[in-house]
Amino acid sequence: MFNHPPPDLSTKAGRKAWRHEMRMVAVRPRRYGLWLLTIGMLLIVMPSALGIYSLFGLWPPFLGAAAMLSSAPLLIAGVALRRRYRRMRMAGRSDVA
Repeated sequence: MFNHPPPDLSTKAGRKAWRHEMRMVAVRPRRYGLWLLTIGMLLIVMPSALGIYSLFGLWPPFLGAAAMLSSAPLLIAGVALRRRYRRMRMAGRSDVA
């Protein structure tokens, strides 16, 4: 997977490239997790302000809690994928250990 050496973090350009590279890892799980977390928080904090009193026959704070609970695995997966990518990239090898 990685045939290139670990990043050069001694220069400013190298650190900038490393930050950009890390931002591009596991984008979708983090993005979907944050969207679910935001929607869940809005449904818990202010359903009456949004004019929502029933969604699909269910109580909005219940749906908000469900959305927030379903966001947790996505955010944890994003963290795990980034840690795995960083470990492999810094080691400069192609296998997962």
